[in-house]
Amino acid sequence: MERSEIRESTKLDLLKKVRDNDYGKYLYKASIQKIRGFSGEDITFEFPVTALIGPNGSGKSSVLGVAGCAYKPIKPGYFFPKSAIGDESMAGWRVEYELVDKSLSARQLIKRNSNFRQAKWVRADVADRAVLFFGIERTVPAGEKSKFKKLTKSSYIHRSAMESLKPEVVRQIQHVLGKSVSDFKITTVGHGDKFLVGKNGDHKYSEFHFGAGESSIIRMINEIEQAPNNALIIIEEIENGLHPIATRRMVEYLIDVAERKALQAVFTTHSDYALLPLPNEGIWACIDGKLKQGKLSVEALRAVSGRVDRALAIFVEDEFAKHWVNAILREKLGTEFEQVEVHAVAGDGTAVSIHKAHARNPSISFKSLCIIDGDSKQSGEEDAANGIIRLPGSQPELSVYEDVRNNIDRDLAVLTVSCQRPPEAQATVQQALEEILHTNRDPHLLFVQLGIKIGFVPENIVRGAFFALWVRNNKAFCDSLAQRVIDLLDQAHKKRS
Repeated sequence: MERSEIRESTKLDLLKKVRDNDYGKYLYKASIQKIRGFSGEDITFEFPVTALIGPNGSGKSSVLGVAGCAYKPIKPGYFFPKSAIGDESMAGWRVEYELVDKSLSARQLIKRNSNFRQAKWVRADVADRAVLFFGIERTVPAGEKSKFKKLTKSSYIHRSAMESLKPEVVRQIQHVLGKSVSDFKITTVGHGDKFLVGKNGDHKYSEFHFGAGESSIIRMINEIEQAPNNALIIIEEIENGLHPIATRRMVEYLIDVAERKALQAVFTTHSDYALLPLPNEGIWACIDGKLKQGKLSVEALRAVSGRVDRALAIFVEDEFAKHWVNAILREKLGTEFEQVEVHAVAGDGTAVSIHKAHARNPSISFKSLCIIDGDSKQSGEEDAANGIIRLPGSQPELSVYEDVRNNIDRDLAVLTVSCQRPPEAQATVQQALEEILHTNRDPHLLFVQLGIKIGFVPENIVRGAFFALWVRNNKAFCDSLAQRVIDLLDQAHKKRS
């Protein structure tokens, strides 16, 4: 997966802009008292571009609708209509909002609400803001849209002017699609409907012959660039019809336009590429009626919803813990390791709650474990009988680093060679090991710093060398964890047979 082209400084500036309430209009928080499967759940929009992820049916579109319905242009009945059949349970649905609107209050957040009572939606003194909503229908091919059928008739006479796309629109589209659209035209075909005409060399072609994703990107960017500052953009399944790289670039575009025009965007997605440019604050997962903030890969969501081919899922806090547990099990399980998936799920609380939800879900056939860090604040949650295990030590990176350092007289030669340094570099490695331990302020950077110090060795190489030695030095814990995994795999195999 390619790296994002958005600078970290840009993300930090946008996070600060939200914290400082430095927007004319901004949706800061939605408290869902009751909507479909959600009850008493809050979502804060701490970054101006927010991704909503989760398994199918988890409520992503509900939260998207909640965001849109904060403002006058989006009627609640569009996202949450009431049917005369089957919708008897909508009484009491309610959402409370906290908004920035400098035209109403220069300093304070204002509060508004939407609630369903007496068989209809009621919004008191609803705030106004420009809102652009791009639904799934945007990727329906032009040839299948009834409003364009008249263009196929020989009797049709076109009278509107063909206009070039504006230079800024062209530039932004080309960033996303990776192709020139400088000669593309747009025209009105009645009732405000726009129609595109492309060009490839000397050959012109209508939107009937565009790819669905290509057409949707051009239309979205054209509308977003014309939107007023401080508008809200709502997008369903941003990756729909797009190549993964184009998906990532579209999210990068939204971050760019958030910076240029103070726009806010909320979108749903099933794509990890869409999450790549975003900070943790810009990602919310919908899981079992709960909202969880932070990076949770779509691969992990597959495990949450039971859509994996393995016999056991293990939920851990972060990528370091994932590599650590993988190192233990790869060494101890042999070929059975292929039956295990380890997922980093952005935090100890998230790992515990996902594991518990997994255990409660009768539709999920495979087993799960939760492994939290030694410094986890989930006090009292570790319960081996219920599948919640705590890694040894306190701070994870520091624990592994110090364990190897304490046995360095025995293991120096192995560590040196495992870090891809020549045997004669042992003294250099040992000296660097001590210096980094004394000067380091952030344990998360220990292996990066040591790699640089001993000759720009990549972090993953250094980390892997430390894990291998840690596993050898902590046989009792590793054997115990491996046996627990083997027992669960045996149960899974018996159930399947």
